[in-house]
Amino acid sequence: MKKRIVIKIGSNVLTRTDGKLDVTRVSSLVDQVASLRRHDYEIILVSSGAVACGRRELTVDHSLDSVEQRQLFSAVGQVKLVGLYYDLFREFGIHVGQVLTMKENFEPGEQYRNQQACMTVMLENDVLPIVNENDTVSVTELMFTDNDELSGLIAQMMKADTLILLSNIDGIYDGHPDDPASNIIPTVEPGRDLSQYIKEEKSAFGRGGMHSKYTTAQKLQKAGVRVIIANGKREDILLDILLNNQNVPHTEFIPNAID
Repeated sequence: MKKRIVIKIGSNVLTRTDGKLDVTRVSSLVDQVASLRRHDYEIILVSSGAVACGRRELTVDHSLDSVEQRQLFSAVGQVKLVGLYYDLFREFGIHVGQVLTMKENFEPGEQYRNQQACMTVMLENDVLPIVNENDTVSVTELMFTDNDELSGLIAQMMKADTLILLSNIDGIYDGHPDDPASNIIPTVEPGRDLSQYIKEEKSAFGRGGMHSKYTTAQKLQKAGVRVIIANGKREDILLDILLNNQNVPHTEFIPNAID
């Protein structure tokens, strides 16, 4: 039986320090996903990076407010990002499909059922869904907090076994990640409170941060879904955690037992 996994890739994983898209990193992650599929993993990707792609693709010679910037850069960048995924996955004979969603689609009702049915038929026909927020129309109160929240909602909607949140740090530490005395927290049992270790800092190129990942992980843990926070910039991180049983640094939230 296939194991269904949602993998969220953050903007800081997909971009270089100058903010440009890291094509080599994207290619490496695609290689790993292709390998996981050959080992009977069913994958749904939640990919950030569209706004960053658009910002580097387009030069604007006049001022734009924050909403206009988000709409413009996401519209341009989404084409570039999904085009890259299409080309890379096609090398493995993998078909991909784009799913752009909004927060209102997760309210109970017809839109929820339609979105769930769309992604279900994609998976049944061996198409890999690539999900992102529809930033061109999702603004202010209509927005997800970030793609961590979105990936958690997708994992619950699609009854995934595991949610993997790929960031640019190894997981949750018992101190500041830059402090040599800090240690990674490898496992989090149900009910354990880590809030004392979580800072409400935003990531450099995205909207999220560790606080967002922790909040999402707590919710999914209670819902019976395993959550892993890991460093997407580490070589073969997905394979080492899921296939190779390598002792790579990461934080895993042990799910609640659901009757």
